[in-house]
Amino acid sequence: MKNYANKNLNPFFILISIFIYGCVANKDTAVDRRFQNLTAKYNYIYNSNVLLNEYNESLLQSYADNYEKILPVYLDPEPQINLVLTPGVANKQLDDVITKGQTIINDKSFSNYIDDAYMLLGKANYLKGNYFIASEYFDYTAKTYNNDLKTFITAMNWKARSQMQLNNMVLADKIIDTMLRASDELKKDLAEPLATAAQMRIYQNHNKEAILFLGSAIALPAEKQLRIRWRFILAQLQEKEKNLQDAYANFTKVEKSNAPFEMYFHANLNCIKLKALLSGVKLNKEEQLLALLKDDKNFDYTDQIYYQVGELFSAEGNFVKAEENYHKSVAKSTRNQTQKALSYLRIADLNFKEFNNYIKAKLYYDSTVMILPKNFPDYGNIVKKADNLQYLTDRYTIITKEDTAQAIAKLPANQREAKVKAYLTPKVEVVNTGVVISNQYLNDPDFPNQTLNASNNVAGNTFYFNNNAAISNGFGDFKKRWGTRQLEDNWRQSVRSSAQETNQVLAGGKVAIEIIPANGQTNVAATDQTSLEKQFLDALPTTQALLAISDQKIIDAYFEIASFYQQELNDKPEANKIYLELIKRYPENNHLVAIYYSLYLNYKGLDEVKSDQYKQLVLTKFPESNFAKNILDPTYSAKQTQMENMVINNYNAAFDAYAKKEYANVVKQADDNISAFPNNDLAPQYAYLKAIAIGRTAKVDALLTEFNLITTNYPNDKIITPLVRDHLKYIEANLDEFKQRPVALIDFDANEPRFVSQAAPVAVPTKPLVVENPVAKKAEPTPVAKLVEVKPVDPTKPVSIFSAAKSEEYYYVIDVADATLTLSSSRFGIGQFNRGNYPDNDLEHKLVELDNDQLIYITSFIDLEDAKLYESSITGQLKNIMKVPANLYKAFIISKENFGKLTDRQRINEYLEFLKDN
Repeated sequence: MKNYANKNLNPFFILISIFIYGCVANKDTAVDRRFQNLTAKYNYIYNSNVLLNEYNESLLQSYADNYEKILPVYLDPEPQINLVLTPGVANKQLDDVITKGQTIINDKSFSNYIDDAYMLLGKANYLKGNYFIASEYFDYTAKTYNNDLKTFITAMNWKARSQMQLNNMVLADKIIDTMLRASDELKKDLAEPLATAAQMRIYQNHNKEAILFLGSAIALPAEKQLRIRWRFILAQLQEKEKNLQDAYANFTKVEKSNAPFEMYFHANLNCIKLKALLSGVKLNKEEQLLALLKDDKNFDYTDQIYYQVGELFSAEGNFVKAEENYHKSVAKSTRNQTQKALSYLRIADLNFKEFNNYIKAKLYYDSTVMILPKNFPDYGNIVKKADNLQYLTDRYTIITKEDTAQAIAKLPANQREAKVKAYLTPKVEVVNTGVVISNQYLNDPDFPNQTLNASNNVAGNTFYFNNNAAISNGFGDFKKRWGTRQLEDNWRQSVRSSAQETNQVLAGGKVAIEIIPANGQTNVAATDQTSLEKQFLDALPTTQALLAISDQKIIDAYFEIASFYQQELNDKPEANKIYLELIKRYPENNHLVAIYYSLYLNYKGLDEVKSDQYKQLVLTKFPESNFAKNILDPTYSAKQTQMENMVINNYNAAFDAYAKKEYANVVKQADDNISAFPNNDLAPQYAYLKAIAIGRTAKVDALLTEFNLITTNYPNDKIITPLVRDHLKYIEANLDEFKQRPVALIDFDANEPRFVSQAAPVAVPTKPLVVENPVAKKAEPTPVAKLVEVKPVDPTKPVSIFSAAKSEEYYYVIDVADATLTLSSSRFGIGQFNRGNYPDNDLEHKLVELDNDQLIYITSFIDLEDAKLYESSITGQLKNIMKVPANLYKAFIISKENFGKLTDRQRINEYLEFLKDN
């Protein structure tokens, strides 16, 4: 029998077997490497890049750009503020890329595409949001394949992007610097690295450098849509840097390119705006913008068109028309919540700055904060403005009131009463239209204040809400079941919570209209209005003295507003505007040196000519001021702080010596410190310590000499001098007794030094605060019953444990945020202030020690007004009373009931937040 096996063996079968063996086996042979390179490149690398391109295409379609700020160079989210490690977003395309990359590394280890595989893993993790993992892959690739310049630069580029997303800007900047130095030797594939460098400069606000990088990137080969995007960003930066000609040219190129429609639309808007600025010819920009509404493609951008029209009117000073178009923008905002928030913001700013309608401004600021993205530029300042609007509102109200009072005071006496009546008469308009309210108003925070007039021109009455008979029957059925109800949230509830009533008051609804005074009287408005008018008339600044007081109120209000913008909101342009307005109105005011110094700082780096102008005004007009000294010596403030701390420490040492009855040492220390720091604010307190130390060791004549020196040397002191004058009166009344004593002061209590024997404390009822030389007050009529603005309850905040209810006893508290400090000398200073300024009030100061804080509290005040009166008098003296660094203590007023809830620092901070809102 013949064996035909060898004859029938197919050579092609042998070749296929070798091929399969080559694919399966992972050997370092020439054939194996060629097979691995072939399969890695076309089975894995190519397909992975196709998947990445498909993902980027879908991202381009879904990515929502905010054209109100500089666009990001890549379609990336905002950098993370806080590092959060997450598993990333699940995505099949990206997961497939990761699988393919891992397959190359594991099964194609002898191929030439291992570096590409690691780059694929890094890119896929980057796009999934795993920036930390992505950065590690790119770092490994850059270090392992640093001999391949293209791979090294590409890896460093993506590593820098990953670090920027993690908000590690310092590290990212160093990576970019290394990448750019290495790129000098690479002749191509540099577009994206240059664009990444531009993004870093944008984050750093170095726009001019970003413009250079982007210009270079656009000139190099790159993906077409990316280059269009970069050109749009380049135009935005050029416009921001006032290079309008180049900006217009680049916006025009974007408009004529194959840009996505939304980018095309915004390029078109910007071209219209810049063309008007560049031409010098007055164009009807409103018509050009509104013409865009005729194009059906722009339907979804109607809100942005009206917004731009509003911006045009605002720039021209036509604020009424501007607000009208902003309202149209709000009404047409159906998809773009950011655009709606911007329109709200503009309406809020107009009502605040131009119309002085602060309540309405508050409503719109609140609406802005509710929907504006938290990563929006200046979001923090908008929140601050919304939260602190009451502070600014109060001061603008003072300015308006005093300006009005001064204007009326200039009128002939027989015309004033009518003007006051017109000014104070409430303007109330209650409209009950009985019409159905369109849903378009529900998103408008000004809705409750609008007069709704239903159109009579309806196209037929087949629709229910166009059929008056159907509506009438519907209302009848509704009333049978529910009675009369307001159109509002939770309308089914007949009994309301206090929070709901608060919100309804602000909304101007039925609760606000029907509030009845606590005394039950509803017909006293006319009488109260007459009384209010009389008070206003009597207070008119009709004399020079009253006019000066009124002017000072305006000056202080302007200064406080400007300081708030400068220090709290960091809005230097607005602060400068108000400072300059104050100087214009009152060229010689008591805040002039502080204003000049603030303008010098605010213009520094922006307008050096103006900055130097105000610097010279400080140096020439106020050469002895601390501001001038700080300009001449930038370390002056630090030296002053160091000196003040030394003076405080020296005083505490002298006080400790006094407490130990080391009177000779007290006298010596007091003399040394007064000689060393004769102009320091603590000099009177040193002199007082010396005087009472002498009083403990010498006869009354020596004590009288020291006391008289204090009144002579420090006549304007508010802490010691009033107390010493009181002592002198007492000694004079009891001089014979004092002369018989072997030493002037025979009793001793380190905290409460007195001149006569101390009696046991007796509980006395709390008395109203009595101030020395009180100003006689006219009998006040019954206050006008009026609506009080109640702040809306923020549903995102937890309910506070503290109460805003009226109390019968209030405390003034000084919280010292250091439980290790000795406060004896500070309490001694408080006692000196109280006895010198409120000798008839039996005010006491006590101490409560918490884990990390010490609370000095002054008792007691019978009502909040008394406590505020005390606060206003002591606040300016606290830096001299408290012998601890100023940054360690803060003061506030609190009711007796709330004080009992202050158990630790967290509770103190909660109360301070509560205090801001109540």
